[in-house]
Amino acid sequence: MGNCMGIRDVCDRPKNTNVRCRLPAVCFVWQLSMIILFGVFVRYNEESDTHWVDYRKGNNITSDIENDFYFRYPSFQDVHVMIFVGFGFLMTFLKRYSFGAMGFNFLIAAFGIQWALLMQGWFHSLDYTDGKIKIGVENLINADFCVAGCLIAYGAVLGKVSPVQLLVMTLFGITLFAVEEYIILNVLHAKDAGGSMVIHTFGAYYGLSISWVLYRPSLDKSNHLNGSVYHSDVFAMIGTLFLWMFWPSFNSAIADHGDGQHRAAINTYLALASTVLTTVAISSLFEKTGKLDMVHIQNSTLAGGVAVGTAAEFMLSPYGSLIVGFFCGIISTMGYNHFSPFLEEKLKIQDTCGVHNLHAMPGVIGGIVGAISAAAATNTVYGDLGLENTFDFTGPFAKRVPTIQGGFQAAGLCVALCFGIGGGIFVGLVLKLPIWGDPADENCFDDEIYWEVPEDEESVPPFVAYNNHMIPNKHADMRETSFVEQR
Repeated sequence: MGNCMGIRDVCDRPKNTNVRCRLPAVCFVWQLSMIILFGVFVRYNEESDTHWVDYRKGNNITSDIENDFYFRYPSFQDVHVMIFVGFGFLMTFLKRYSFGAMGFNFLIAAFGIQWALLMQGWFHSLDYTDGKIKIGVENLINADFCVAGCLIAYGAVLGKVSPVQLLVMTLFGITLFAVEEYIILNVLHAKDAGGSMVIHTFGAYYGLSISWVLYRPSLDKSNHLNGSVYHSDVFAMIGTLFLWMFWPSFNSAIADHGDGQHRAAINTYLALASTVLTTVAISSLFEKTGKLDMVHIQNSTLAGGVAVGTAAEFMLSPYGSLIVGFFCGIISTMGYNHFSPFLEEKLKIQDTCGVHNLHAMPGVIGGIVGAISAAAATNTVYGDLGLENTFDFTGPFAKRVPTIQGGFQAAGLCVALCFGIGGGIFVGLVLKLPIWGDPADENCFDDEIYWEVPEDEESVPPFVAYNNHMIPNKHADMRETSFVEQR
């Protein structure tokens, strides 16, 4: 009996959120590991190396403008802004967790792009002649895509985990991402330009599964912080607008030069526009007084960009893109109204950012749309060369036909789901170990646990403390006091 009481006392002790040793140790060790691994494995590819001039001459390339940098860098910049600004600001809606939303987003992305370059490089860019990973601007875009999956997962556990847990979560997440991406894109030869399956479906279910394992039955102790204030919603809307504007670049960044990239941008543009109107309509319809909910506008307006990702470079047609956006706006907005409470109450999944409504359901829809669009592709619509170019029916896949391709697209969606859910459960069990400095139930969604937070201006009594900015006014106040005394 005494032993049982002792174990219970240990479990009931306040959690130690002091990460002074753990966080620096992880950051230093992992960054030094990155330096060593990059030194051993990573080199510039032929388009970023000084031997580009020889390569250009040997391949009869007439101008430096043919370097892939000039085709890909504008898209890379757009995607990079989405990762560091768009995702970061989108998660600042919590009233007391803006430092964590932006700062930990920065931390995850900075570590993640390094590990992603290595993991994806070993699968996709390894030069077997010398055993080196050769990187260029397209590798940077793919690394950002890889990080996006981890940032989506972060949204599900926002405010409930420590920075050390986030780094561990990112390490495993990027490793799983690289494997499932290789299986879907290379083994199954599925097409997923905008990552509806590879990025959004995997990332969302990875985060939701972790959240399920880390379920906090007493999270209601932090309910007073699990919400927004006026200015935090404005900042989150900045993130929405950045994501909304640059999403056509996200879905078209690694599509084939020419018509594929062009078509992907158009399809995404139209789907996003359609989603906004249906989101506003459903948000207003389900409120008794017809008012709009800012949560819907911040999130559901982006769902069309997620859902059109897989089929972005297919002949979806302009009206087809509008249809995809139309239905995603409805489904995502209704998800926030009806499915999010069900997830928490019945399935014990505490989804802080609602990633199930913005990424998971639209990602699955995108995978289904991609499978149907691929299976329905015909020579009449695409042309013989168009089919071959769009679906890469070359080499070992030269004899594949659209109906078979549709089946492999569906299989790719299943792989993403399996890796997301299975990997998330495993990583959740790792993160459940009491060594990571995670916050107690009553301290979630609060920056003060891991950040030095300045006092609110209104809480500081006037004239208690002075700084050099106040010195000129100090003499003015003294003169004014003296004048009043003389009177």
